[in-house]
Amino acid sequence: MSKKQQAAADEAPRFEVIVDELEALVGRLEGGDLPLEEALALYERGVGLARQGSGLLDGAERKVEELRRTLAEPLS
Repeated sequence: MSKKQQAAADEAPRFEVIVDELEALVGRLEGGDLPLEEALALYERGVGLARQGSGLLDGAERKVEELRRTLAEPLS
């Protein structure tokens, strides 16, 4: 991993932080007392967070698969 990639990874929010923020956004949106523009902005933020979280899950799944393949290989 390059220094640039590592720096980006270090700055990326953790999955738990993303889930917490999504939960807070959903709570605010479900309240129903927001102006339309603010509700749309929160929804847009939520979509972005959901994509980030999905990307993190996909990356974790790839790592698990890689580990499974590595562990399944016979030792020479």
